[in-house]
Amino acid sequence: MRVDMRLELVPLPSTDVDRSKAFYVDQVGFHLDHDVEPGNGMRVEQLTPPGSTCSIVIGVGISDPHAAPVLNLHLVVDDLGVVRGTLIGNGIDVSEIQDMGGGIRYAYFSDPDGNSWALQEISR
Repeated sequence: MRVDMRLELVPLPSTDVDRSKAFYVDQVGFHLDHDVEPGNGMRVEQLTPPGSTCSIVIGVGISDPHAAPVLNLHLVVDDLGVVRGTLIGNGIDVSEIQDMGGGIRYAYFSDPDGNSWALQEISR
C-alpha cells in the first residue's frame, strides 16, 4: 500500500512578521494566502512562491523567533538570470550566478531573519 506524503508547508522563524510579510510579498513576489489571528496572541501568515505547491508559514506562535534560521530552501526557476534580475530590481541582495556544471546553476539570497534561499536552474 502506498502512502502519499506531500511537503506543503515549511515554517520559518521570523522576529518581525510584518517585515517578513513585506519582504516575501513585495520584494520576492510570494502570494499571501492567509494572514489570520486565530486568538491567544497567535498570528499566522501563509505565503506561496509563484507556481509552487509548497508554502511557507511565518507568524507569532508558529515557531521560536530566536530559532536558528532555515538554510538553503530551493526555489527552482526556469530562467535564473531573469529571476535574479527581478529580485535585485526589488532591492534584494542576490549572489552572482554560480555554474555548477552539468546544466545546473545557482544564485542565493536571504530574508531579513537569515533564512536562506537557493535559486536553482536546471537545463533540461
